[in-house]
Amino acid sequence: MTSKSPVRSCDDVDEQALSYAEIKALCAGNPLIKEKMDLDVQVAKLKVLKADHQSQKFRLEDKLLTKFPADIQETTAYITGLKSDAELAAVHPQEKEGFCGITIKGMAYDEKKTAGERLLLACSELPNSEEKVIGSYRGFELSLRFDTYHSEYQALLKGQRKYSVALGKDPLGCIIRLDNSLNNFPERITSAENELATLKQQQAAAQIEVEKPFPQEEELAEKSARLAELNAQLDADEKHEPEQGEEEKADEPRRPSVLAALEEKSDKAEPVKLFKSYLDKDGDAR
Repeated sequence: MTSKSPVRSCDDVDEQALSYAEIKALCAGNPLIKEKMDLDVQVAKLKVLKADHQSQKFRLEDKLLTKFPADIQETTAYITGLKSDAELAAVHPQEKEGFCGITIKGMAYDEKKTAGERLLLACSELPNSEEKVIGSYRGFELSLRFDTYHSEYQALLKGQRKYSVALGKDPLGCIIRLDNSLNNFPERITSAENELATLKQQQAAAQIEVEKPFPQEEELAEKSARLAELNAQLDADEKHEPEQGEEEKADEPRRPSVLAALEEKSDKAEPVKLFKSYLDKDGDAR
């Protein structure tokens, strides 16, 4: 029902239909019947294995045509965006002892704690859970939203890409979280480049697997050919053997037809019997 062909094996042969010639050969100890039944099971297993091999090949071909190129292109674009945002963050660094400032709803704040408090106040003023742009920080567009799944407020820093930061209740901690998000671009870039390398390795491995033929193709061909020979031989034996009871039926005398006997009886005229009254003691009819 899922268009897939999982590999299954079975040692028993269920609902095996045998002809009269095959049954007779079994009773006579014909080794061809046992060979045929064994080949039926083996060929069926090999066909299931080949169907599964073909299904895997088709899935890999689909990935080679669509999924791998799309994923590689998307990851490459993501790395390009990360590098561009890393340069933007480097142009607007955060001072170790000071504060570079933040803009919220058109107002610039140069003190870190005040900036954190105003950021939390902007969270409480959100009309709904949808994302809303409120200002900018270190060259990145700053927006807020409420994540209903995690039940938390999030800040989003947007450059070439967008980066979400979960906000807490501490004003200073919120600013520190924003800085940490903008300072870990080297880790992001390294992770994305590793992912791109893995995708290219998977693409190369898939290309090799697609080109591999079914490993048991020769065995399947040989056993299928031998099975066809056995079937033809058994069919020929069945045609030369008379059907059971034909000779006995030919020697039996033909049984009389009941319908013919009834028709013969109806052609004869039956004598008319005189009606005798129960009051006529002499037997004369009234």
